[in-house]
This record gives sequence, C-alpha cells and structure tokens, in this order.
Amino acid sequence: MLAQIFEDPRLLQTLSEAQYDLVLTDPAIASGVVLAKYLKLPTVLNVRWITSGDGHSIIAPSPLSYIPVPGSGLTDNMSFTERIKNLFFHGLIVYREVFMIGPHYEAICDKYIEGGCDTVSLLQEADIWLFRSDFVFDFPRPTMPNVVYIGGFQCKPAQPLPADLEAFVESAGEHGVIIMTLGTFVSALPDDIAEDIARVFAKMPQKVIWRHTGKIPSSLGNNTLIVDWMPQKDLLGHPQTKVFVAHGGTNGVLEAIYHGVPVLGIPLFFDQFDNLLRLQERGAGKIIRLADVNVHTFEQGLKEVLHQDSYSHNMQRLSVLHRDQPIPPMDHAIFWVEYVMRHKGAAHLRTQAYKMPWYSYYSIDVLVALSAAGTFFLLATLIMFRVLCCRGRTSKVKRN
Repeated sequence: MLAQIFEDPRLLQTLSEAQYDLVLTDPAIASGVVLAKYLKLPTVLNVRWITSGDGHSIIAPSPLSYIPVPGSGLTDNMSFTERIKNLFFHGLIVYREVFMIGPHYEAICDKYIEGGCDTVSLLQEADIWLFRSDFVFDFPRPTMPNVVYIGGFQCKPAQPLPADLEAFVESAGEHGVIIMTLGTFVSALPDDIAEDIARVFAKMPQKVIWRHTGKIPSSLGNNTLIVDWMPQKDLLGHPQTKVFVAHGGTNGVLEAIYHGVPVLGIPLFFDQFDNLLRLQERGAGKIIRLADVNVHTFEQGLKEVLHQDSYSHNMQRLSVLHRDQPIPPMDHAIFWVEYVMRHKGAAHLRTQAYKMPWYSYYSIDVLVALSAAGTFFLLATLIMFRVLCCRGRTSKVKRN
C-alpha cells in the first residue's frame, strides 16, 4: 500500500498541496506514521497495539517483573517461573520486530524517505498517543506525558431498541436476556460447538440474542433469537441484559464495563485472551477457551456468571470507576487532537530518552566509568601502601 502511494506522483502532490494539519493513524499497521514522516506532519496515534505488541513497550519503562507481555497470559502478579515465561515472550516480540516486521518498513523508508527511518523511531516521535485503554481495566504501569487514555471513547448511553427487538427483550420477564456475539471477524463457529452452545441456551430460562450467520443449529431453542447484526451497545445498556457472551475484543470489553454487564469470554485470537484475563482478574468475567467449549463447560460457565452475584457486583464497581472521570474520553481525545493542530505538534511532551543509546539509557556507561574509577583508586591505594611498606623494610635492613 505504501509503495503504491509513494509511486503515485499525483496522489503525493494532492496530499502535499492539501496542507493537512496532522495525521491521525492507528499504528498497529505502521503505514500512517511512515506517510506522516514523508509529509512532515505532526502525528496523533489512536492506539492500543503497535506492529509488535503493546504500545507502551516502546515509549515508557516496562519492567518485565510486573508488566505482562501480550500473549503471555500473565497478570501483574507473577511468580519466579512466570517471570521467566514473561522474559521468553518478550524475546519473541523483540525477534518479531527486529527480524520479521521492521525490515519490511525499513526497506520502504530507505527507498522513499530522505535519510531513511524505522518504525520504532517514528512511533516514538509521535506527538500524542490516544490510548484506547483505561486503568480501571488495564494493569497499572509507568506511562508518559504524551499518552492520553481514552478507553471507552466510543461508549454512549443506550438508545431505544427497534420495536421487534424491544418486544423480544421485554418478553424475557424477570429472567432477563443473554446476548452473544464473537465480533466482526468471526460470524460462525464450527458446527459441533454451535450445536453445544445452542443446546445450553435452549435449557436456560433467559431469552437469548445470538449473532450467528452460519448454519442454524438443529438444537436451537424457542428462547433463542438468531440475528446477523445486533445493536450491541444498546443491548448492553438495556436493564434486561444479564450476561454478555463475547470474544473479548477491546471495544466490546470496554462497552461491557461502561454498561456494567459481566462477561463470559471465548477468546479466539489477537489480544482477546489478554483483555478477558484482565476482567477475570477483577472478578468481572470468566474465560472458556474455544477448545474447551462443550455442553458441560459452557453451561457451567454461563450459570456461574449468571448466578454468582460477585460477577455482577464487580462489573458494576468497574463501571462506576470507569464513568467517574472529569472529562468524557471522547472530549479528551478531541481536545488533544485540536491541541496538536493549534501548536503544530507537542514536542515538549516527548522525552529525550528515545535519542539515547541503550547503554546510556540504563546508565551502563556511568556504571562502567565509576567501576573503572573505583578500581583505579583501589589499585593506586594498594600500590601506594606496597611502596611504603617496601621502603620501610629497606630502611630497617640498612639500620641493622
């Protein structure tokens, strides 16, 4: 895509002559930051993940002793063996960035960007990071002045449901509604798993709304409504909704927190297990791995989240904490985008640490210099004492 852009003189001329104020991009794919470098424009990142993992990892101190690496399945409370595992996963991410991802972008930079560039440096040069997370949800960690947390920026109060859907939801009575969706990438599960899930839903007293576009399970109950799309945010905000069965995407998890609906998670790929793990650690959700889904495990997990009050109470507590902000996340994001446009960037918020070699960043050179000075002083002292002792012995021999 980048090569096609840079090989199109008319497009580049159009972009340059438009006199844009900034580039707003998601750096999970780094094309936007490379284009911003070419156009010499301030950059605002709408970010959670970068090309090689969590965005924090290249801008803020990230001690591996308590900051879990994405994909490791760990929390911020690690045992000795878990810290070894965390270090191993960190090594995999570094390998992926250095040998698998970085070279592709560097080749583009060397060909089209004067002086060349690399994605890590480009990301570190970004003016503002609009980070799609929230420390109500994420584990506490060091951060930087140009990181603005906008987790849940897309969340809004629920709107009225379409009449037919509202009638179905209200027909659930005191038992309430379960909603299930596995996001936009996965519309259907393997037939055997879908049959098991449908069989469990059919046994529940609740009504079920299930986004499923695959083969209709033969075990589907009369209480289950199959849809190919659902107004997820409005359903999550409906007082009848009791449980959200979900894959664990960032947006869905934050919407569940906003509306206070506990989650039964079936993670599939990307960041989904890590997202659900954070809910599970806070007692607001439960994880079932896809390989473990069957009639027994799914029914047990669903009833646990439904009937153990702790899940609902913990999620309600997270919802209260998440909503208790002086400025709504969307307004926060808008302010900082306009701030960068007004001031042509925000370089004063970027640390100079990014320009330091690793041995200076970790003060290795200072430690080596101090160690050398200390060693020199110690050796000089020993030599001086040895010379003095030798002189003393010589004087004594002469007198004798």
